Amino acid sequence: MEEYKNGLKNTRDILVELGLNPSQDDCIAVQHVSTIVSFRSSNLVAAGLAAILTRIKQNRHLRALRITVGVDGTVYKTHPQYPKRLHKVVRRLLPECQVRFVLSDSGSSKGAALVTAVAQRLASRKRQVDETLAPFKLSQEQLQLVKATMRAGLEAGLKNKGPSAVKMLPSYVYHTPDGTEHGKYLALDLGGTNFRAMLVKFKKGLQNNTRLYHKIYTVPLEIMQGTGEELFDHLAQYVSDFLDYMGMKKAHLPAGFTFSFPCEQTAIDTGILVSWTKGFKATDCEGHDVVNLLREAIKRRNEYDLDIVAVVNDTVGTMMSCAYEDPQCEVGLIAGTGSNACYMEELKNIEKIRQKKQKTEGDEETPETSRMCINTEWGGLGDDGSLDDIITPFDAEVDHNSVNPGKQRFEKLTSGMYLGEIVREVLLDLTRGGLLFRGRVTETLKTPGIFQTKYLDRLALLQVRSILQHLGLDSTCDDSIIVKEVCGAVSRRAAELCGAGMAAVVDKIRENRGLDHLNVTVGVDGALYKLHPHFSGILQETTRVLAPQCNVTFLPSEEGSGKGAALITAVMSEDIDKYLYSMRFSDETLLDITQRFRKELVTGLGRDSNATATLKMLPTFVRSIPDGSEKGDFIALDLGGSNFRILRVKVSHEKKQTVQMESEIYDTPEDIIHGTGTRLFDHVAECLGNFMEKHNIKDKKLPVGFTFSFPCQQTKLDEGFLITWTKRFKASGVEGMDVVQLLNKAIKKRGVSADIMAVVNDTVGTMMTCGFDDQRCEVGIIIGTGTNACYMEELRHIDLVEGDEGRMCVNTEWGAFGDDGRLEDIRTEFDREIDRGSLNPGCQLFEKMVSGMYMGELVRLILVKMAREGLLFEGRITPELLTKGKIETKHVSAIEKSKEGLIKAREILNKLGLEPSADDCIAVQHVCAIVSFRSANLVAATLAGILMRLKENKGVSRLRTTVGIDGSLYKMHPQYARRLHKTVRRLVPDCDVRFLLSESGSGKGAAMVTAVAYRLAEQSRQINEDRDPKWPFKKHSGHCNSQNAANLCAKHS
Repeated sequence: MEEYKNGLKNTRDILVELGLNPSQDDCIAVQHVSTIVSFRSSNLVAAGLAAILTRIKQNRHLRALRITVGVDGTVYKTHPQYPKRLHKVVRRLLPECQVRFVLSDSGSSKGAALVTAVAQRLASRKRQVDETLAPFKLSQEQLQLVKATMRAGLEAGLKNKGPSAVKMLPSYVYHTPDGTEHGKYLALDLGGTNFRAMLVKFKKGLQNNTRLYHKIYTVPLEIMQGTGEELFDHLAQYVSDFLDYMGMKKAHLPAGFTFSFPCEQTAIDTGILVSWTKGFKATDCEGHDVVNLLREAIKRRNEYDLDIVAVVNDTVGTMMSCAYEDPQCEVGLIAGTGSNACYMEELKNIEKIRQKKQKTEGDEETPETSRMCINTEWGGLGDDGSLDDIITPFDAEVDHNSVNPGKQRFEKLTSGMYLGEIVREVLLDLTRGGLLFRGRVTETLKTPGIFQTKYLDRLALLQVRSILQHLGLDSTCDDSIIVKEVCGAVSRRAAELCGAGMAAVVDKIRENRGLDHLNVTVGVDGALYKLHPHFSGILQETTRVLAPQCNVTFLPSEEGSGKGAALITAVMSEDIDKYLYSMRFSDETLLDITQRFRKELVTGLGRDSNATATLKMLPTFVRSIPDGSEKGDFIALDLGGSNFRILRVKVSHEKKQTVQMESEIYDTPEDIIHGTGTRLFDHVAECLGNFMEKHNIKDKKLPVGFTFSFPCQQTKLDEGFLITWTKRFKASGVEGMDVVQLLNKAIKKRGVSADIMAVVNDTVGTMMTCGFDDQRCEVGIIIGTGTNACYMEELRHIDLVEGDEGRMCVNTEWGAFGDDGRLEDIRTEFDREIDRGSLNPGCQLFEKMVSGMYMGELVRLILVKMAREGLLFEGRITPELLTKGKIETKHVSAIEKSKEGLIKAREILNKLGLEPSADDCIAVQHVCAIVSFRSANLVAATLAGILMRLKENKGVSRLRTTVGIDGSLYKMHPQYARRLHKTVRRLVPDCDVRFLLSESGSGKGAAMVTAVAYRLAEQSRQINEDRDPKWPFKKHSGHCNSQNAANLCAKHS
């Protein structure tokens, strides 16, 4: 009816056959009805087809769709207008789709045959795919074998008999948190391309109340693969930025360093990098202590101070973080970019530790209950070929193309860094076999690393199809199904292998403890475990099946290994912090102490207030440091302790000023120290006579400088009245007397020819010694058996001496700072006990807090208190530990050495009759560090007061000066000098301070004072020769006519 030419004729013929006699109008009307009906049909079919095509376009996430529609059916084939109408409507409804309509010539029968053919092809392809993936499907027997292999690797690594694939590295973490940890700790985390700095605050008594603040920094590839110095300088810069961000740059925080690379540890704060992994290749790091590298980088910045208490692996950090939430957590697992595990092993089983202990303490047995966390580094399992039976050709190819072929074989089967690459190798093989992507091997598919592990968790077919399109791979729905199967097989095998390894670990813990059944929690972290939808379930099920006697709970770590590093730091410090908390000072507290000290300086300088001042601010009548023109032959006497030293110092000028010294040391016996003053000075005179005779200068009357290291009141350079004895001296008849006069009397009695021109304190001697080398030196400090300081004060401020012009060195006698109670708020019960047991209770309180004479005893008293409360030595106290003086300051220095400190601690404690555990040694080392750090901080606070005074006197915006320094504590303690310097620079940032060590001691300084006095005397003599020889000076009017004369005249005494 709807044919264009014969339509009306055909209509009439059809109607006649029906017995009708239609008119022309009837035929037109019937034709119109037929058109409407067929048009509706094509429109409805077009709408349905449009819906299907839209769905396909959406599924493929395409803006435009190109597609072919196969069509069959009599209406479509025979109706003259139907196809055209259908096509037009479809294209009008979907203008963004290019649709081709193809007529089926052979009908559906051929289609059925084709379906059968396709089914056969798919079945064949599935068989080939299954054959390819079969090696990834591990049987229970294979998994049991992997478990046994892992167990053997654990045991071999513990025995330390030659190289082992599983390294079993001691972490020196001996116990997990107990929930009582509190305080602020810094955590630094380097384990990949990101570096994380974190401040962790634990609130006391609130186990689940932890506050964390962090920033993440990206480590550029060129830094990861540059030099070690560049890498650690970058890390130090990141830490600086984070401390600035937190407003805590002046705070001294204990820090834990999560370093997620294989390290050999000999102590909790020492980690020797075995080898880089994860794409890092920084030079000059492998074989070096990473903690020391970081400390050196921080030192180079010289902006802040950190106490790096611990270096830990990320696996250990994860275990500690989860153990804070669950006390049963004794295992850590990382299943992410890398793969690793740690657990608490019995200390007696760790051969490396046993051998080390036997070297230091003989064949003593380790207590059965002692444990240490072992970082298994299980990624190396199979490096010896033990896993070759389960390694596929695809694994071998990934290993061959890696940066470390033949290494970390287990990690390459299980970790996120390699799973995506294994999948790519499988897809490439299937494509080459014509089973994927129509057999087209694209450049994208051949590109290493293009298929990332994160794609493995996108298991919905639509996600897989989208990923393949994103990678530029022209895929079908069948391709997506196969890719999904490959991803599932590779990731399932990884989870099963991790489960087999974990089963070996928990079974070992159970057997170690002789248990029939073990309840244990595993702390877990890593993107693979957390993000893959099936990985965790497969791992847990495998562990359950392979270790049926263990009830294992897997606890994901919420804050990662950074919190764990902070917890290790907290655990290390917590038990003893309740005793030592008051010995830790913030910069605010130190600056407050500085201001108290400055007030005392002013009080001591005042004529009316000096009598009640704790700082006596004694004038020394040394008015000038060496200017380089001194010359001559001098003798220096140095009396300040149990040894008496005599030096001959020759200062000459040839091409440059040089100093030659000859010296002898003489004993000062106890009976002389505690005898009469006459015996003491007779002994000094006798030693002087012997010295001059030995050096053939008996007939020369040489100028003599006398270093007398006790508080003296001076009225001129060659006169000193002893105020009080210190340092165990008790010779009678000397206090209140002029020691120069007493010595001259003894010298005259002995018949020795000597001219004592100056008596100086050892602190002044130190300043003068250093002043010879650096004329900016205007401060002297002693930090040894005792402590004291001197500095060049403006004469106008010294009320005890007449005159306003020039400067004079003032001996502060700062050891007495706090004798008036000014420091009571910072003194501890141990300081008070030290004072009560001293020869001079209530006196020299500052000295008793900082000097070497008392530091060892302070440590001993703290250890006794901790032992009595059961926190050390299992509560055992020996007679030696209770004996005063058994721990000396030299022991404190030895214990704080970075490498052998813990070994020295054990040796020293053994001599006290103690059998310390590793925990005990760490705690003792921490006690020593806190006590010595307090000393350095307090000295820094008082020195800052002197530097502020000098800056104020000079009226400058920035002070440049040198501090001469001497003393056994400063020289011998491995950390003291660095801590002192850093704290000073932090407290007085507007001062450029050079610290100059006195190499020749205060004896040379006495000679230099004498040389300066001799030079000034010669200059004055020449001036006098130009004046009336009977009276070279005008009548005294508060100042002298000549500065040189003023330096000499000592107020014309």
